[in-house]
Amino acid sequence: MSVLIVIPARYASTRYPGKPLVELTGASGEKKSLIRRSWDAAMSVSGVDKVVVATDDGRIKTACEAFGAQVVMTSETCENGTERCSEALANLEGDYEIVVNLQGDAPLTPAWFVEDLVQGLRNTPKAEVATPVLRCDGRALNGFLEDRRNGRVGGTTAVFGADNQALYFSKEVIPFTADTFADDAETPVFHHVGVYAYRPSALSAYTQWSAGPLEMLEGLEQLRFLEQGRALLCVEVQARGRQFWELNNPEDVPRLEAMMADMKLN
Repeated sequence: MSVLIVIPARYASTRYPGKPLVELTGASGEKKSLIRRSWDAAMSVSGVDKVVVATDDGRIKTACEAFGAQVVMTSETCENGTERCSEALANLEGDYEIVVNLQGDAPLTPAWFVEDLVQGLRNTPKAEVATPVLRCDGRALNGFLEDRRNGRVGGTTAVFGADNQALYFSKEVIPFTADTFADDAETPVFHHVGVYAYRPSALSAYTQWSAGPLEMLEGLEQLRFLEQGRALLCVEVQARGRQFWELNNPEDVPRLEAMMADMKLN
């Protein structure tokens, strides 16, 4: 019943080259790279047997090894983090029940998001992949809408059925609502948290499929599973007073730093 966390990280990001090595200042004033903060987040998760960084870049490898991370080198041809996780798994010894993809641009991911995700996949035998979703409050939803008004790609939203099986993911804000919400009000929109838990068989199958039109249009790797008719479970997680955001664009750096200051995260 072992669990592996893989943190995929690439230097040549289209929207933000060198993103894993960007430094973020915590509440104490200490600066740490994005990849270091993502590693620290992974190491705080309980019930995990191994954590590795998967990259194709020597600069990231050097930086990670300097703070004690185990690094698995993967090829430059990996199209996304899921493909990089699949290659990392193939290059590692060991038999893992569940592989978690904790993307290297989400350092504010609380440990319980991953713990609840793994438990959700274990509790749902028909699901091959699971991913967390977080109900947006008004502040988060308004941040999404502000990004879209300014032509920025912000977070991803998810819609799912009564059985919690994913119906769609989009970089647009879905479902549409004409209502306005106070900062602390619940909304009908769910933020897709960029973490995945896979059964190894799902990772192996993923690399055999070509990217479909929806994946290419949205630039969202998880849509490949939906386009192939595979069950993808959405696991609702609770914020417990924590703010959450990914680093997608340079403009997100001050946003994340403000959140860390507000939550007193060093």
